[in-house]
Amino acid sequence: MARIRPHRRRRTDRPRRLRLSSVRRHDPVADAPARSARAGRLIVPSTLTLLALCAGLTAIRSADAGSVDLAMGLLVLAAVFDGIDGRVARLMDATTKIGAELDSLADAINFGVAPALIVYAVVLRDQEGAAQDFGWVVALLFCAAIVLRLARFNTLLDDVDAPKYTKDYFVGVPAPAAAVMALLPIGLQQHFGHGWWVSTPAVSVWLLFTGLLAVSTVPTLSMKSASIRPSALAGLLFVVAAAAALLFTFPYLLMIIMVGAYLIHIPFAWRTKRWAASHPEHWDAPARDRRLQRREDRRQAVANGTRRRVIPQRSSARLGLRRPQGPRED
Repeated sequence: MARIRPHRRRRTDRPRRLRLSSVRRHDPVADAPARSARAGRLIVPSTLTLLALCAGLTAIRSADAGSVDLAMGLLVLAAVFDGIDGRVARLMDATTKIGAELDSLADAINFGVAPALIVYAVVLRDQEGAAQDFGWVVALLFCAAIVLRLARFNTLLDDVDAPKYTKDYFVGVPAPAAAVMALLPIGLQQHFGHGWWVSTPAVSVWLLFTGLLAVSTVPTLSMKSASIRPSALAGLLFVVAAAAALLFTFPYLLMIIMVGAYLIHIPFAWRTKRWAASHPEHWDAPARDRRLQRREDRRQAVANGTRRRVIPQRSSARLGLRRPQGPRED
């Protein structure tokens, strides 16, 4: 009878030998196009930032030469370039540390130095004596406030322990919005003409107020996390069409309306952030869920009697009704 040998398992603990043909070799000549394409992607966002910087500096030169409309347009162009360079860098996977530093320095010039010098050249420089010197001091204070605001913004970016809801708000008025607010006296002058709004006291108070809003801790809404409901799309498109019509016909009136609307939204942002801070269970919820929860809390407060429901009173004349009349006496 044949002897059955036991089956021996193949040992797998021995290191397997790798064939030289299976190891991928990096060919410098073949990888050169990939490195070149990545280098090209890295240049695009920084190029947009440099274009924004050039537009802001040219705006200062145009304002000094008396071309106010050109200076305002160039500053708007600088804001557009500043708004898209970061998005382009994220879309192209071309975010670099030097690009972030360059963007911060360009923001300090475009939204701090440029608006201050434009306001001084157009409005404050024509004053005489101590008023002109005081206007220059106010311009320096506004520029310093914007630089401090940008420095604080860069430090807050490294705070990884901040709750998620804080990403929906800015701490203070952001630099681009503060720059537009600082140029409001020029917009009033270009649209309505000379008046008290371009006097040295009024312009100085406005610049100091804008600078204080920039360095303050007043919360303002961030549009980066905003979402649009499909039901509100038609109304939003109508607002965009109206803004476009004003932009091509009365651009400075559009600027005045935008500044007024931005100031009106600040109390709303303060109230919503205060509610979010007092409800830790909703810190990580999306903004839309927090908004629905606030609405539900108000309804519950009305149902419990702790909050009074405000019902608008309409007269019978506005409703188109007539008061009942009694029987006539003969």
